[in-house]
Amino acid sequence: MKRQIWLALLTAFLLWLAWPPIPFTSPILLFAFLPLMIALQEIEESTLRKKGYKIFYIAGLAFLVWNTASIYWVFNSLNAVMPTFAACLLSLIPFGLGTVLMTFSFWLYRKVARNTKPIIADISLIGFWISYEYLHQTWDLKFPWMTLGNGFANTPQLIQWYEYTGVYGGTFWVLVSNILLFRIWILVREQGTKNKEQRTIVIKKTYKKSLIIALAVWVIVPISLSVVVYSTFEEEINPSNIVVVQPNIDPYGKNHSYTEQEQLTTLINLSRQKAQVNTEFFIWPETAITGYKDEEDFRNTESFRTIGTFLDGFKNATLITGAETYLAYQNQKTLSARFVKENNLWYDSFNTAVAIENSPKLQFYHKSKLVPGVEKMPFPELLSFLNPLFEKFGGTTGGYGEQEEPTNLYASSGIGVVSAICYESIWGDWVAKSVNKGAQFIAVITNDGWWGNTSGKDQHLDYARLRAIENRRWVARSANTGISAFINQRGDVVQKTEWWKAAVIKQDINLNTEITFYTAHQDWIVFPFLFIGAFGFLFVIVMKFKNRKSQLV
Repeated sequence: MKRQIWLALLTAFLLWLAWPPIPFTSPILLFAFLPLMIALQEIEESTLRKKGYKIFYIAGLAFLVWNTASIYWVFNSLNAVMPTFAACLLSLIPFGLGTVLMTFSFWLYRKVARNTKPIIADISLIGFWISYEYLHQTWDLKFPWMTLGNGFANTPQLIQWYEYTGVYGGTFWVLVSNILLFRIWILVREQGTKNKEQRTIVIKKTYKKSLIIALAVWVIVPISLSVVVYSTFEEEINPSNIVVVQPNIDPYGKNHSYTEQEQLTTLINLSRQKAQVNTEFFIWPETAITGYKDEEDFRNTESFRTIGTFLDGFKNATLITGAETYLAYQNQKTLSARFVKENNLWYDSFNTAVAIENSPKLQFYHKSKLVPGVEKMPFPELLSFLNPLFEKFGGTTGGYGEQEEPTNLYASSGIGVVSAICYESIWGDWVAKSVNKGAQFIAVITNDGWWGNTSGKDQHLDYARLRAIENRRWVARSANTGISAFINQRGDVVQKTEWWKAAVIKQDINLNTEITFYTAHQDWIVFPFLFIGAFGFLFVIVMKFKNRKSQLV
């Protein structure tokens, strides 16, 4: 088993090396799974007992090490804002569940491979893996950070075709490449070996050549087409002047606990440094406006009046800012609402993006992709009994309210903006749905200061580049402590700020109204593989039942 352990660790190392933010290494993903696949094949062919357990162990080791090395910052950030017990518990969501689902995909693959033809097993592996990724994007324990297609985020030159497939196209590309390599390895290993009848075990040499040609085409053609598109891509000139602000307010308040007005003063002073007469948008970060505001009474707050005075000097400008807001109800309207006895009312609190302009008009967008445990209790009807436990250990905020569908924020001129809050920007389908409703650029407002100076902040920035390519929209990213940036329609970071430093940047971006294939159809590539994954899972169950029945006979 030592050899198989080292092969699993090699796969983990290659996957980590290929993952953002390490630059220029993403093509390693195209062969990173090969050592693990070899290890699992060797276990299958060995005389070891309980092969299924050993396959699960070896695959689990590879994925646990990869996940830990790539998203270690999850525990770092959680531990900083809550006691260690709650942080450990919530860390199981990305670390534990992600690892288990990845491992389960390969374990099922080996089960299918044991009972059917190689090509069927290979197709099943793609179905199992993409099914896992889609599940981890959609259920209440969602955390699609480690979707394989995200791994190409810092090499946009290679993935311009994401405007048709989105990140699942990248996942498909990686899996097929590794499978072809594995099949070539099988043929190379067995070529020339003969059984007792002196008959060649492997398929003909021509088949090996065909696989090599298929692999070359599979890898080279997408890259070549992407490089051509990248080098010839031209944006339609439709400029809009945008100012992005990075106030660098310590989220932990270790150095200074800002009052609400002090925070607004900092934001406004920074905004004025780059503002122009023709500035159309100011972008401020997540929760720039603090101290929960009643959305029904927002216009009567001091914050609104202060912002209004600032915008008086920029008649054509709209401010997109993060805010903490709430709505009050006479009766419980949502599962996330809480009852306050003193007021005899139900309340929903929101992580909100607000659009404010030179008029009484206000627009609100409520963050809907909420962090499991921290911002939303997963499966609230089923697990509501855990609320006291999380509250006792300083964990979950109790559950923000959310929207069922994405909506855009609009300037008085009619320009539509996607206002992705924090890690909503890693949901390609969610952002695309907003763009499909008329958004002409994407604003990402976030507070990555919770994560500290780790790779998490860099990965989060890189993932925004994928949204730019998928939708051919500029991204204006405002992060409280950094990294704030402007990203063009082909995924290049045109400007970015330094980490943990107050800054303001401006850019004339090009608005776009054209709809890409991905924007119109989102994750269309997923659904055939969900069917394949479900069919493969049923096949494993049926075979297990048949094997037990034959043993009894």
